[in-house]
Amino acid sequence: MFTMLRPQNEDELAEIVREAEARRAMLHVQGGGTRAGLGRPVNNGVMISTAGLSGVTLYEPAEMVISALAGTSLRVVEETLAEKGQMLPFEPMDHRAIYGTSGEPTIGGVVAANVSGPRRVVVGACRDHLIGVRFVNGRGEIIRSGGRVMKNVTGLDLVKLQAGAHGTLGILTEVTFKVLPRPETTATMLYEGLSEADAVAAMSAALGSPFEVSAAAHLPAGMGADRARTLLRFENFAASIDYRFPALAEKLKRFGTAKRIENAESEKLWASIRDCTLLAEPRDTALWRISVKPSYAPELANALRSALPEARLFLDWGGGLLWLATPATGDAGAAAIRAALGGKGHATLVRAPDAIRSAAPVFQPEAAPVAALSGRIKASFDPQGLINPGRMHAGL
Repeated sequence: MFTMLRPQNEDELAEIVREAEARRAMLHVQGGGTRAGLGRPVNNGVMISTAGLSGVTLYEPAEMVISALAGTSLRVVEETLAEKGQMLPFEPMDHRAIYGTSGEPTIGGVVAANVSGPRRVVVGACRDHLIGVRFVNGRGEIIRSGGRVMKNVTGLDLVKLQAGAHGTLGILTEVTFKVLPRPETTATMLYEGLSEADAVAAMSAALGSPFEVSAAAHLPAGMGADRARTLLRFENFAASIDYRFPALAEKLKRFGTAKRIENAESEKLWASIRDCTLLAEPRDTALWRISVKPSYAPELANALRSALPEARLFLDWGGGLLWLATPATGDAGAAAIRAALGGKGHATLVRAPDAIRSAAPVFQPEAAPVAALSGRIKASFDPQGLINPGRMHAGL
C-alpha cells in the first residue's frame, strides 16, 4: 500500500525527503502516472506525486530555450512551443496507448525515462537536448546542474546522468531544453513489399543522403496493411520537400516506385509508430524495445521469429530500434531475445505483468564492472537507497 504525498514546491519536496531519510522510508516518484508499467514493479512505501510542481518557468523563443517544472504536462509544454512555431526536437512518445493509462505525461517523466520518438535517429534523444535540471537528492538537498545555454558544463555532467535514470538518482523538480523550429509541413515516402534486408538498405541510404530524411521505419506485412511498408519522412518547408522528394526517389529507384503520403495522413502514421499503437493490442501481450546496429536488424528479426513464432515486430530508427510483441507467459521471451542479441544490442521489457517484471530483468543486464559503477553512482546521490529503489535493477 502507498501513502501519497503531493508537495507544492521544491522546498516542501526537499523536506519530505529529509524526513524520509531520517525514518529510512522508501520513496517512489510519480508524474502523470502514464508510465507506471515501465520498470520493475513497486508495491509499498511513500508515493511522491510531482503534480504540484507545474508550470513553464522560462520561455525565450529567440534563444530557443524552455524551462518547466517537472510536473508540467507534456501537452502544455508542446502547446507553449507551438504558439511560437517551435517544438521539442526528440518527439517524445506517449505511453498511454500501450499501457491503457489515463492522465497526462509530464515533462519530468519524459526526462526520467529519456523518452524519444522516430526523429531521435536524426536529431538525438531527449538527453541530447536537455541542458539543465534541478532535483532533490536522497539527502534532501536541492541540486542544480547545467543552465540555459549548451556549453555550460564543467566536471560531472549531472544533466545527462539524470536522463534515463528513471528517478533513481533524485527527484526532478525543473528541466530546461534547447528547442527547434517546428516544420511547416510533412510528407512520407512509401515503398511497398520490401524485405527487411532491402528496407534497411533503403533506410540507410536515405538517412545517409543529403535530402534530410527525419525518420525511417519499416512495417512488415500485416502491420496495418497487406504488404510490407518502408517509410521515409520529410519535414520542413513545402517547397523544400517538393525538391527533396523526387531527388531521393531517383537515388532509391532500385527499390521500386515511391508513393507520397501528405500532411495529416503522414502525421497520423508517424504518431502510430512513435506511440507503438501498432502493437498496443492485444493488451495482454508483452512489449520489448530492442536497440541494435541497423545492419544487424534483419538477421535479428529472423532469429526472433524462429525463437518466438508468435512474435510480431516492426523497425524504427532506420532499423536501429525493434519494437517486439511476445506472449506474456514465462519470461515473456527474455532468455530467447537476449540469446538472439548475443551482446550486440540492448533489450528492454516495456510492458508485462508484474510477476514477469519482478522475475525477469526489465533492462539489459549490466556487466559486473558497469553494475558496480552504477551502484557507486546511486550511492553518491542517494546513500540510503530511498528513491525509487529497485525500479531499474533488484537492489538498486
